[in-house]
Amino acid sequence: MRVGLFVPCYVDQLYPRVAQATVDVLERQGVEVVYPEAQTCCGQPLANAGFGADAEPLAERFVAIFGGFDAVVAPSRSCVAMVRRHYEELQGPSPRLARLCERTFELCEFLTDALRLDGIEGRFPHRVGLHQSCHALRELRMATSSEHVESSRDKVRTLLSSLDGIEFAELARPDECCGFGGTFAVTEEAVSCMMGIDRIRDHERAGSEVLTSVDMSCLMHLEGLIRRQQLPKPPRVMHVAEILAAAMTGDTSAQARPSVG
Repeated sequence: MRVGLFVPCYVDQLYPRVAQATVDVLERQGVEVVYPEAQTCCGQPLANAGFGADAEPLAERFVAIFGGFDAVVAPSRSCVAMVRRHYEELQGPSPRLARLCERTFELCEFLTDALRLDGIEGRFPHRVGLHQSCHALRELRMATSSEHVESSRDKVRTLLSSLDGIEFAELARPDECCGFGGTFAVTEEAVSCMMGIDRIRDHERAGSEVLTSVDMSCLMHLEGLIRRQQLPKPPRVMHVAEILAAAMTGDTSAQARPSVG
């Protein structure tokens, strides 16, 4: 399978190691990974701010660049949700766009749904707190959220639970927003920070040694608040791709790496 790797803006500029971890995970499954250097932003920040007309050229560029791959994979639920749920609003329906949307996946979703994996061989002997991002639950339905009656398979937890030695920190409110919300963190800074602090306290109570998610934007928000809180035993922040790559390769140095800061 020939996969086009889409790297979100936050990952490209601030957390390139997450992109490398994504490549490592995919290649260990026998996938050919191609990084198109002409790629740019998916247009989500503009669309969320109400500038749909400005986001439309970015959506058209994305379709042109990634339309020829067997699949498109990104280490970000929010960017994938933008493509799958909102590109039709910008461009109108078309067979080409429909095919691309069907083949665009978040990393864990690709592993479970496209490659049909129930687990990953590897070891990660740590207590992990899983942050379920809003886009994953409310738009991609990658796990069950409290406001939905029908249940959905938790694709991220399915993969992580297959790792030897892993233990999950059970949160009191496992599907609550971290407060980031893109520009919401700027326009409503105080509310955003309090929401993030609430999530961190939940992880503290649950004993999270590692705090993880598939959205680096959420983790960036939480990691900044963790640093500012100066906690006595702060949890390390790792993207799910980093956990899977470290577990599969036996890279204990990555498992011990402190948060960015």
